[in-house]
Amino acid sequence: MADIVRRIEYYYTEVPGRPGAGAKISNALKAAHINLLACSAFPIAAGRAQVDLVPSNQRAFLAAARKAGIKLVGPKTAFLIQGEDRVGTLADILTKLAEARINITALNAVAAGRRRYGAILWVKPRNIGRVAEILGAS
Repeated sequence: MADIVRRIEYYYTEVPGRPGAGAKISNALKAAHINLLACSAFPIAAGRAQVDLVPSNQRAFLAAARKAGIKLVGPKTAFLIQGEDRVGTLADILTKLAEARINITALNAVAAGRRRYGAILWVKPRNIGRVAEILGAS
């Protein structure tokens, strides 16, 4: 099975780095029946975190975020990669980008069970088109 690479739009918000900040966002989206394709959160400064959100339905997501008072930045572009979990999958992808001299801004990957994996890949905006071409993104 070939990997599926999709160009995705994501939004981010900044939250206080304390217990419950992520739960507040998650619960607001849950209450609005918003499905996320991916979510990534990480510290950005002392006491602050960034939460990246990839909605399956942007219109509904934006309405729910507005209603919940979630201040968003975006849309921004990244890549969602899904496929069969096998040895060297990411090495192959990273090698293609390295050979094209494209630096990766960030990467999150996880085994999804049943021999599947998923990853989110971020690159600089100037490289989006090249990465899409190299990876065969839809």
